Amino acid sequence: MKKKLSMLMCAVAALTMMASAAMAQDNPMVGGAPMMKTKDIVDNAVNSKDHTTLVAAVKAAGLVETLKGTGPFTVFAPTNAAFDKLPAGTVDTLVKPESKEMLTGILTYHVVAGKMDSKAIAKAIKDGNGTATLTTVQGGMLTAKMDGKKLVLTDEKGGMSTVTIADVNQSNGVIHVVDTVLMHGEKKMMD
Repeated sequence: MKKKLSMLMCAVAALTMMASAAMAQDNPMVGGAPMMKTKDIVDNAVNSKDHTTLVAAVKAAGLVETLKGTGPFTVFAPTNAAFDKLPAGTVDTLVKPESKEMLTGILTYHVVAGKMDSKAIAKAIKDGNGTATLTTVQGGMLTAKMDGKKLVLTDEKGGMSTVTIADVNQSNGVIHVVDTVLMHGEKKMMD
C-alpha cells in the first residue's frame, strides 16, 4: 500500500512539474511578468517592466482600444532600452499631443495585420529566398531575414532590429520583442 501511495505521489509530482513547464512555455516571462496567452496585447504589455515606454506611447497615441481589439495582430514590441537608443528627448516629444500623428505612425509601423509566429515568418523568408517583406498597419514595409538563428528586421531607413523574444502568444495575436525602434521612411525623425 505504501509503495503504491509513494508511486502515486511521484506520478502526481511529475505531472505537476510537466504542467508547470508546459504553462511556462505557454506563458513566457517578458519584463519579469508572465505573458498570459488568454490576455490581449495591451493587458499583457502593461505588466512587463521592460515595456513601460511602449505602453505610455500606445496610450498617448490613442491605440489602446485598437490593440485590445480582436485582431489578430503581430506586434514587434520595442523594449524601454530600444526607446532609449533614440536621440535624447525624442520620446518626451513624441508623447506630446501635438506629436500624436507621428507617434501613431511609428507605433503602427511595428504592427502587422494577422498572426505571424516565428514559423510563419521563417516560411515567408524561405519562400522569399532569404528575405520576406512584411506590410505594416501603417502601410510601410519591413524586411525580415535570418542572421544565424536570429530574426532581424530592417526598416525603410535601413535600421535593423533583432527579435530577442519570439512567439509571445496573446488572445488577439502574437508579440515579438525587439531591441530597436523601427522607423518608416515617410517622415523625418528628430535628429
